[in-house]
Amino acid sequence: MEVRSTAIPAVKRIVPKRFGDDRGWFSETYRVDVLAEAGLDIAFVQDNQSFSVPKGTVRGLHFQIPPAPQAKLVRVLQGAILDVAVDLRRSSPTYGRHVAVRLDAEGGEQLLIPHGFAHGFCTLTPDTMVAYKVDAYYSPAHDRALLWNDTALGIAWPVSDEEAILSAKDKAAPHLAELPHLFD
Repeated sequence: MEVRSTAIPAVKRIVPKRFGDDRGWFSETYRVDVLAEAGLDIAFVQDNQSFSVPKGTVRGLHFQIPPAPQAKLVRVLQGAILDVAVDLRRSSPTYGRHVAVRLDAEGGEQLLIPHGFAHGFCTLTPDTMVAYKVDAYYSPAHDRALLWNDTALGIAWPVSDEEAILSAKDKAAPHLAELPHLFD
């Protein structure tokens, strides 16, 4: 496994090695020791999985506020997504900026999103399955969202506002300028 930096240093790309032969391949997708060597001491407590039938499904941008923030380790089991992490840490020099990475089942790369970031993705293929680990249990009382297409974020989504398939919650999420100070 290899840990790589992104344009926002707190967000990491995790690249598992694949060992293949004529039967297929094998890969270690998660190793505590490799993450610890990279300075990432995260204890995951819950695994989540989503399945999106139509291409153009947008899920997010979601986050949990303190005292129950969540770090996430995201990977695609089937299909492909544009995965996005938005920095919500007010004291950060990258506040309001984002990282957008294509993740797909074929490549096997993962994105590690730390506390203080909103997370979301758009499916690039039909029948997309996404799995992610979190380091805090889901807490409805701390669950929040940020408007996926807020122009202040400058995210180049692969779908138009009209084409995007969203939940009612995600359609009604607030803009970045409307969020209180949540993370420092």
